[in-house]
Amino acid sequence: MATLRKAVVDDIPGMHKVRLAVRENPLTSSFIREEHYVPEITVTGDGWVIEKDGGIVAFAIGNKLTGNIWALFVDPSHEGRGYGSRLHDVMVESLLAQGLDSLNLSTGADTRARVFYECKGWRQVACRDGDVWFEYAAGANSANSS
Repeated sequence: MATLRKAVVDDIPGMHKVRLAVRENPLTSSFIREEHYVPEITVTGDGWVIEKDGGIVAFAIGNKLTGNIWALFVDPSHEGRGYGSRLHDVMVESLLAQGLDSLNLSTGADTRARVFYECKGWRQVACRDGDVWFEYAAGANSANSS
């Protein structure tokens, strides 16, 4: 059984392993390293993980100060099980409950992630350099989207 819970610093190696495994929006350099996760989940934001059989198979991180979604990734071998939706919904609910009026993120223009966010109620606000920028306003209906 898969468990969704808040991320802790000890989860970072598993989270980074998932991040390096994704096929879409892959990291093309060592620009984001494990140490970059620490402030994202302990100071400026919150993180959540899906844990299965003792390992991290998906994670999400959102900035509780700016509303930026820093990460939402599922290990390719665990896709299609609803983990991304579960993480999305708990992250959005938590960030909006902290008083943010809107959330924002960017993703590749020709990715499944783009379709995922559109289905979750995100609104495209810009397109530049091959990325699509989205906004999610408080009051949008993500929890009931699939």
